[in-house]
Amino acid sequence: MTGRPPAAARAAVLAVAAVLALSACAPDGGSDSAPSAPSPIESRTPDGTPIPTLTPTTAPAAIPTDCRAILTPDVLSQLGSTPLNDPALGPSGVQPDGSLVCIWRDPRADTTGLVTVIARKDRGPALDMLNDLVNTQGFSCYTPDEGTRCEKTWINDTYPVNDGRTLFWRDDVLVDTQYSNLAPTGYTASIIAAIFG
Repeated sequence: MTGRPPAAARAAVLAVAAVLALSACAPDGGSDSAPSAPSPIESRTPDGTPIPTLTPTTAPAAIPTDCRAILTPDVLSQLGSTPLNDPALGPSGVQPDGSLVCIWRDPRADTTGLVTVIARKDRGPALDMLNDLVNTQGFSCYTPDEGTRCEKTWINDTYPVNDGRTLFWRDDVLVDTQYSNLAPTGYTASIIAAIFG
């Protein structure tokens, strides 16, 4: 007998096709190994039409590896002769996890200096952390340069100088700077421009 298949059969075929199409949209494991032959279930619709692969529109931002190279000449001139990454102050420079720690401080100084950590931080944990700073520590946040910036200043507990912290998050990169009596104008903006262009 020829003719159209019953409605129930057509519905079953459409349901299977939908499941196959959706399974093809699942993200892959991100393996760097050579691609294997595509599975018909994962890469083609029932009629053999290839399913387009979704790819990121922009490459992830790279974490810098040089504390001086991320600063403008103006910011570097404001830092003057402040030592960078003195071994007496602990681990600094590129870390085993790929983050960058920049410590601008004379180890003989009681308070003057700043520490910046640039590291990867996923969106959810980053925004949870920034919201917590607002809710529990009185930080102010706003959204410049396609990211989220939070900051707060206060008077040092021991010396009559300003301390503070500035954080900037964008595209899974967090720039976190804590400072005391050393806050060069344009410091964070310079780092943002170096990382994100």
